[in-house]
Amino acid sequence: MATILILALASIFRLSLGDQHPVIESNDVIANFSYSTWTSVPKNLSVHTTILDLSHNFIQKLQTKDFDFLLDLRVLIISYNQITEMDSHVFDDNIYLEYLDLSNNRLENISNTFPGNLRHLDVSSNNFTTLSVCRGVTNLLQLEYLGLGAANILKSDLESVSHLQLQQVFIDLNGLYKYENSSLLVLNTNSLHLSSLYDQKDLFSVLFDAVKTSTVLELSNFGKWELGKVYDDYISAIVNNSRVTHLTLRNLGLQWINLVHILQKIWYSTLEGLYVYNFIIQGFITHMPFDYCKTTMKELLFDHVAVQGFLFNQSDLYSVFSEMNIKNLTITNSNLLFMPCPSKPSTFEYIDLSRNAVTDSIFQGCSMLTKLKTLKLSGNKLEKLSKVSLITEKMVSLQHLDVSQNPLDYMEEDCHWSASIRKLDMTYCSLSSSVFRCLPKNATMVDLRKNDILEVPLEITYLLNLENLDLGYNRLSDLPDCTLFPRLSILSVEYNLLPYPSNEALKNCSGLKHINMGNNPFHCFCEMNRFINERIKSPGKFLGWPDDYVCERPDNLKGIKLKDFYLPEMYCNVFIMVPVIVVPIIVGLILVFCLCKYLDIPWFCKMVWQLVRTKHRSRSSKKGYQELRREFSFHAFVSYSENDASWVRNTLLPSIQSMNDIRICQHERNFTPGKTIVENIINCIDNSYKSIFVLSPHFVQSEWCHYELYFAHHKLYSESTDNLILILLEPIPQYLIPSRYFKLKALMKQRTYLEWPKEKSKHALFWANLRAAISINLSELEQESPAPVPSVST
Repeated sequence: MATILILALASIFRLSLGDQHPVIESNDVIANFSYSTWTSVPKNLSVHTTILDLSHNFIQKLQTKDFDFLLDLRVLIISYNQITEMDSHVFDDNIYLEYLDLSNNRLENISNTFPGNLRHLDVSSNNFTTLSVCRGVTNLLQLEYLGLGAANILKSDLESVSHLQLQQVFIDLNGLYKYENSSLLVLNTNSLHLSSLYDQKDLFSVLFDAVKTSTVLELSNFGKWELGKVYDDYISAIVNNSRVTHLTLRNLGLQWINLVHILQKIWYSTLEGLYVYNFIIQGFITHMPFDYCKTTMKELLFDHVAVQGFLFNQSDLYSVFSEMNIKNLTITNSNLLFMPCPSKPSTFEYIDLSRNAVTDSIFQGCSMLTKLKTLKLSGNKLEKLSKVSLITEKMVSLQHLDVSQNPLDYMEEDCHWSASIRKLDMTYCSLSSSVFRCLPKNATMVDLRKNDILEVPLEITYLLNLENLDLGYNRLSDLPDCTLFPRLSILSVEYNLLPYPSNEALKNCSGLKHINMGNNPFHCFCEMNRFINERIKSPGKFLGWPDDYVCERPDNLKGIKLKDFYLPEMYCNVFIMVPVIVVPIIVGLILVFCLCKYLDIPWFCKMVWQLVRTKHRSRSSKKGYQELRREFSFHAFVSYSENDASWVRNTLLPSIQSMNDIRICQHERNFTPGKTIVENIINCIDNSYKSIFVLSPHFVQSEWCHYELYFAHHKLYSESTDNLILILLEPIPQYLIPSRYFKLKALMKQRTYLEWPKEKSKHALFWANLRAAISINLSELEQESPAPVPSVST
């Protein structure tokens, strides 16, 4: 947060003070009270404050007590207030003060002594009559910047600072009443900045001295110069006596004829660089002859140029610049429509026509720019990428091309780039992935940030010399195939849509020296482990690590830095997962199976399930119990083989009959004499609620048992009752059951039967199931069963 504040304040200072802004350090304590309507210096300041901004308030007086506790104060900006008075010792305790700005106030006189460490002092734009303030800065031997201004500029005042080695002097000439000739010449400075001179009568006197004072001269806010032929000699004298090598003009207006005239004059001077900002070309524009010979001029810059006239020949204006025999030409923010091709081989090495209205017809077929190394056409109206390539086709020395911020489009046309292009800037152009089919083959650096690129096609022409590729702020979902660029050493894919780089892409890009993948929506799953491992192997390779590498998904990890993300390898590696997880599971299942087998748990489960089902059926048939009590004489009829009679008499019947007076129909005692065996079987089955069949290998060999099973089976389907109970006394292999016993086979497949367990521990559950199967109360029957009859062998 402190860093952001520092950068923000630095930007403010640059805007208000130009290049002369205070140096802000990381440990500075900043107090910004600008634009806060203060009428006096606030008292709630930290004693550790090092930078204090009180500009643009309503403070009228500065007192000693205002700053005496700020012992660490290094920068004080108190410009644009209403200060009329200051205590003479107001800054005595601020021994570390280096930067003091008192400009744009209402001071009429200063008798203060300033701290000896002062490097920057600006007292311009006050109400000084003379520059007597200079006498108070005589001892400031470390002073580098001095800002002044007064109604009268006298040589004697400026002589007080003539011994100081000043890097820059700023003089506000607004309201100048008198200028003493040769006053500026006593200054010892590398750069002189004069501002706001509107009086034409002093213009040439001031300029004549200014051009001889310093090699770097800036003139700002000079209004509109109305120069006639009478001033021709003055201009010649100024130019001929000038030692200025770099001249800056700001907020100036000239007639077209005067502009060309002055340019022609300074063309023969010592001037090497001319920089013009916020310039207005007035009057009618016509063709003007211009002699480009014998010049030391190397650089010409026009920024924010406006033409007041509308009807003029574009060539009359632009040809003056296109034919110049200089190295650097810059015309920006000026609504420039086109620039004609020079009529002869040009000396231009640098041309910047950014932020104009140039179309892709500029320099088409131009073969005169053979020395041009840098061409900047950003922020214009270029549309066809193939036409842009034709602009460069005959520029045999072109190395850097900037066509960013243009509405470019590529429709698979042939491209004809200059073979010399090494650096190409195409940011903010809304280009798609097809742009890779139209790139200079010999380019070493390509900047394609902020476009609409989804992928890098595999079928593109190999860029064998490409070393730096910037694909930030696009829509890539994976790294490009770096094998397409064998010399690639720097790759940027920040702010794309990479969930995680694939293993193959990381492997193909392992030869990169630097890669920036920060600020992508990373998915922190198993696939991310490989990337993190690659980063550990190459700690200096990934730019922006670790702050720019943050998890986006899953939601529970959102915001977690990748350096803090950890997922055990066993969750991601199948070869580790099998022995660590799968094998124990298999072993556990085998142990469970063996344990179940040993304890016969499946049998217990089976019996419990039968018990539950029986209870459910019993509850479902509860409504018919009243009718059943009137119709049945026995709870159950038992059918068994004579070979199993001992188990039935000694085990089954005693256990059943002990269950709440359950009545059992037995052929040995309940068959009626005189009736046939078949009739007795049918009567017993009809008069019994249930039919119990004791199944064993002996049962399937008994003919009578088959009859009993047949009639019980018939009753099961004819009456739709659940009256069968099968007890498997001994296992019966399927091959022992005769084919004529198909009903028994069907019943054993369809019906659940009770198995008689050999272990005594299981007997209790067996009897519970059987009791539930015979769950009906027949205690209210009025008739007793017939007397026992002789046994009939079955």
